[in-house]
Amino acid sequence: MAADRLNQLLEESGHPRLDQATADKFTAYLTLLQKWNARTNLTAIRDQEGILSRHFLESILCAQKLPENIVSLLDFGSGAGFPGIPIALMRPNLEVTLAESQNKKAAFLRETIRTLGLKTKVHSARAETLRAKFDCVTLRAVDNMAQAIPAAVQLLAPSGWLAILTTAEDAHVIQTKSSESADFQWHTAIPLPANTTRILLLGQS
Repeated sequence: MAADRLNQLLEESGHPRLDQATADKFTAYLTLLQKWNARTNLTAIRDQEGILSRHFLESILCAQKLPENIVSLLDFGSGAGFPGIPIALMRPNLEVTLAESQNKKAAFLRETIRTLGLKTKVHSARAETLRAKFDCVTLRAVDNMAQAIPAAVQLLAPSGWLAILTTAEDAHVIQTKSSESADFQWHTAIPLPANTTRILLLGQS
């Protein structure tokens, strides 16, 4: 079963298993993602193992590493909901907003939120049009990261956090680009075990 495999991946990476209720919601998310992926291009990774080991595991580990004291989070360019929906599942007290300008993907996000019973909001336009400020902004697999980072910085509340899921090779460029917009204190990059080159960058303004 998908839930068993996801828990196995978590254990192999040195992290606790999901409780049954949360594991069931991830299974429902997987089912919905594969159903929609059959008719629209939500994500290039379509097989169950790839979705579990790359999308789900990486997003869960991100959720576990986010600062405890944040209240609001924006997933910038959410796509199929990574890492925003797993974060909402793992951190139910967080006020999560998913920004996704492509209509089909935004429709998928709304259907997923309804199915999983989440309080998460969907902003079906470019993130730059938001007027709210957030304690944390996440970015993962955004089309133009160099252009997105300055926009993400503008959406941060004072002392807000950037959480960027990227590769070790791109880390320096990302940190440099963000520092052009604000003074960031970057923590040591956190390896994401689904792939040895994948890391989580956490920086606070």
